[in-house]
Amino acid sequence: MAKGERDIEKEYPTKEFAEKLRRLADCLEGGERFRIQVAGERVSVPADATINIEHERGDVEEEIEFQLKWTNEA
Repeated sequence: MAKGERDIEKEYPTKEFAEKLRRLADCLEGGERFRIQVAGERVSVPADATINIEHERGDVEEEIEFQLKWTNEA
């Protein structure tokens, strides 16, 4: 079943965010798939996902995004 488009942001308490980052780091180092649930939807990130860090700066705000990108399996 095809999934529809989705674009959300979900805020987490600092401790919970750090735990997710630790799990992600362990999966990356181990070459394993990373599984996470975001706003009620389960997401599975393949081990070969592209990883990048994005920095944006505006007049009053800055943002850093840690991104993992991959192609959806057909």
